[in-house]
Amino acid sequence: MKHDLSVTLILILLFLASHFIGLFIIKNYLPSEKNLPLGIEKPQFEERTAYIPIIISILFATAIALILIRFAAFKIWKAWYFLSVFVTITIAFAAFIPEIAALILALGLTIFRTFKPNVIIHNFTEVFIYGGLAAIFVPVLSIWSIFVLLVLISIYDMVAVWKTQHMVSMAKFQVKSKMFAGLLVPSSAKNLIMNSKKETKHVARSKHNKNAILGGGDIAFPLLFSGVMLKNFGFYAALITSFTAALALLILFFMAEKKKFYPAMPFISAGSLVGYILIYLAL
Repeated sequence: MKHDLSVTLILILLFLASHFIGLFIIKNYLPSEKNLPLGIEKPQFEERTAYIPIIISILFATAIALILIRFAAFKIWKAWYFLSVFVTITIAFAAFIPEIAALILALGLTIFRTFKPNVIIHNFTEVFIYGGLAAIFVPVLSIWSIFVLLVLISIYDMVAVWKTQHMVSMAKFQVKSKMFAGLLVPSSAKNLIMNSKKETKHVARSKHNKNAILGGGDIAFPLLFSGVMLKNFGFYAALITSFTAALALLILFFMAEKKKFYPAMPFISAGSLVGYILIYLAL
């Protein structure tokens, strides 16, 4: 088993929370004509081929990230990280509260997350980030394009973890810089609820505190899939695909060995597709 049972369950619950909240955020910004806050424009992609510019953007962003890692450009990484978190959680919060209030709250949380990081604020903002991100791209994705995107990302994930291993390097760099894009849970789940600041603040700093992590892409891509299901089949269909994706992730955690890195997307994508098949058979 990859992690202790308590840590595994926390990761799964946070994954599901990200999807549940994310689906409400996505629903708020549908149909595609509905405006995003901050004057952000939704991409003008052709739905059937939207996977092409998205995968190109991912490869381009990965190349930039690897360059930053190569030269240990922590300040540039911090600026990129700050802007990404601020924009996505502003979009997310604006689905629930007025735009100005969302902007102010997002700014405050982003400052704390970037400059005064702790596990609670990190994971709290994480469960909103992916809904904000998905709200941008779900309107331009079709069932076909999200299928293709999941297949391509799963292949990329396997190559990046097992072959080139640059995904492992990126994860280690992010954890070391205390600016990790994804869920981060201390190996002892007790650290999340203890009052001592030493247990909750700068968790990655102590060599005695190991962290269980789940990369942001492993949350975002299945949420994009569930978002497209929401757009085409409704909220309950979207929930089913999120739950089957979470179940596939849980199976991976049980099968995986400690201290080994695994590409999660092939498992999660398979779980999402199982959810789609169940919905298709039920219709």
